[in-house]
Amino acid sequence: MSVIIKTDAFVTAEVLALVTRERQSALSLREWQHRLAGYGYSLRDTDQGTVLETLPHHVKVCVLPPELCA
Repeated sequence: MSVIIKTDAFVTAEVLALVTRERQSALSLREWQHRLAGYGYSLRDTDQGTVLETLPHHVKVCVLPPELCA
């Protein structure tokens, strides 16, 4: 998996679609985080909301909508 350095709107939309699809398939928040780790992503709670990051470099991809993280 490549590291995303420059944020591209198309790439962000595709990743967000993947994250949303995996959230719908997961039975719990913990399972969702495990599924995302399999794709090379992690979640981090910040003051701005839940941030999706790449693994292992922790490069910010986007801030997730609050209704997705509930």
